[in-house]
Amino acid sequence: MLMNNQDPEENIEPEVEEFVPEDGEGNLESAVVKLKKVREELKQCQQEKQEYLAMAQRLKADYLNFRRETEANQGEKIKFANELLLRELLELVDSFELAFANKVAWQAVDENWRVGVEYIYTKLLNTLKQFGLSEIAATDDHEPFDPLKHYALELVETDQPELINRVVEVVQKGYSLNGRVVRPAKVKVGAEIKK
Repeated sequence: MLMNNQDPEENIEPEVEEFVPEDGEGNLESAVVKLKKVREELKQCQQEKQEYLAMAQRLKADYLNFRRETEANQGEKIKFANELLLRELLELVDSFELAFANKVAWQAVDENWRVGVEYIYTKLLNTLKQFGLSEIAATDDHEPFDPLKHYALELVETDQPELINRVVEVVQKGYSLNGRVVRPAKVKVGAEIKK
């Protein structure tokens, strides 16, 4: 019986089609075989899906690692991109220091000119520092000889045991760029007196 507000089509149940095998009496057996085959195909598809998913995850991880490594390499390239230019500028620094080393000639120059040259030298050093260049430590305390940052020009025999295998004189300053040696310091190293 229908109520006043109900639509007559709402009470109709949907028709469900029954599975009717096409090949007569042995229909149930062939349906079971087909069902097993479909299940096997589904199982194989699920297995392939898992393999593809695992492969996609590996590829994604490889890509992320590659990207991180590329960014790190790019950062290193940027960090040391100016190395050649800075090495060339070190020759200017050496020229200034040679001029300052000759005390008699340096003091003979007009004081205003000397102050101007020293200012330029200081500006040059500050600019080099801004780009990550730093001087390898001086030898006031006779630091131990380190072949990674020192280049031994000469062995100087000494009778003082505390100076053996230590830097006794710096001939040319060394420099590092962001922690990496770009020019080792040329030094004289203390050696035991040969008997």
